[in-house]
Amino acid sequence: MRTLCASTLIGEFFVIGFAGLVAMKDDSLSMSAVWWVCGIAMLVSVLLCGMITRPGGLQLGWALQIALVASGFVVPVMFFLGATFAVLWWASIHYGRAIDEAKARWAAQTEAGAETG
Repeated sequence: MRTLCASTLIGEFFVIGFAGLVAMKDDSLSMSAVWWVCGIAMLVSVLLCGMITRPGGLQLGWALQIALVASGFVVPVMFFLGATFAVLWWASIHYGRAIDEAKARWAAQTEAGAETG
């Protein structure tokens, strides 16, 4: 699960950066405010890569997904990209857990086979 979730978060890192470049074109937003918000979001996405398996890590990831979708009010294409990454986040968690369980079963079977043989 960790690898899939981290891959999604790194993808979001780049999307947030590119969204910041688009948001800079809006005259009603100051460049410093855009980069403070984007910089913090980018930092959170990278830090979450190391926190995925810790308590609250997945919940913080969901909060980032919600913030990504909400950023569509500033950069409209982020409604689509945020929803896409929210689906990817769900898939990373869902299929990542399934892969982890399959690996654990395989390891247990391999260990049991090594003890008998």
